[in-house]
Amino acid sequence: MKRTFRDGLWLWGQDAGAHHKPEYGWNIPGENRMGPVEAAAYLDISNCFRVVMGGSPVPPFDDESEKLAGFDKVAWSIMGDKSSIRNNDGADDLEEVLRQAEKYPNVVGGVLDDFFSPETGGARITLSRLKEIRDALHSAPRPLELFLVYYAALFKIDYTPYLDLVDVVTFWSWDSAELACAEENLNKIIAMTPGKKHLAGCYLYNYGDCRELTDEEMRNQLELYYRFYQEGKIDGVVVCSNNIADTGIRSVEIFREFMADHL
Repeated sequence: MKRTFRDGLWLWGQDAGAHHKPEYGWNIPGENRMGPVEAAAYLDISNCFRVVMGGSPVPPFDDESEKLAGFDKVAWSIMGDKSSIRNNDGADDLEEVLRQAEKYPNVVGGVLDDFFSPETGGARITLSRLKEIRDALHSAPRPLELFLVYYAALFKIDYTPYLDLVDVVTFWSWDSAELACAEENLNKIIAMTPGKKHLAGCYLYNYGDCRELTDEEMRNQLELYYRFYQEGKIDGVVVCSNNIADTGIRSVEIFREFMADHL
């Protein structure tokens, strides 16, 4: 059966309202009530990263995994965003992710969010711990994949030893300057990580510049990711996120229109 663009789509799923918290300063308009399940239905996406943000949700993850049972594939966060302080100082949620995978057959792996710090140049855990996480996922009763978030801003430091240990690199352009170089940068990360799977991160809002994406920015990134997917350069696209899906932002409707024409 031929692989469709929809098959490669993932939703970046976090608690409803998480991106509107004033401490983040992103100035996102509207109100967000849609959680991952509701937003995925609205955007017609069948795979989900369920990611801890601001420390939420807290293990055990069973209640959330029950809600996610209708997704084809789910990857739970082993390490939440940088404001999830329980994942600082070497701590992680690996054991809980492994438990979810044993209980829920659609859990296919774990993701490390905000793993590197552009400010300090460091990583949140040691290479040896990362290898332990990778090995634990691979040796699970049903082998699981290790996903990693990587931003364009990280190119200035060589993180190859870390990248070598993961299975899937999700690549993100944080602001308009990086988005303008998305094709060049996607080719760069693909060349840097041969043998890995690659997912392009598709923002529905310009978090780096704290403004809505222009129609052109949104359409250009969708056309690029679709072309790379069709050419087999990437394995899918991660759409960020449910927190934008019901805010009235124009890029959401552009995404829906694009998908209607390209499924």
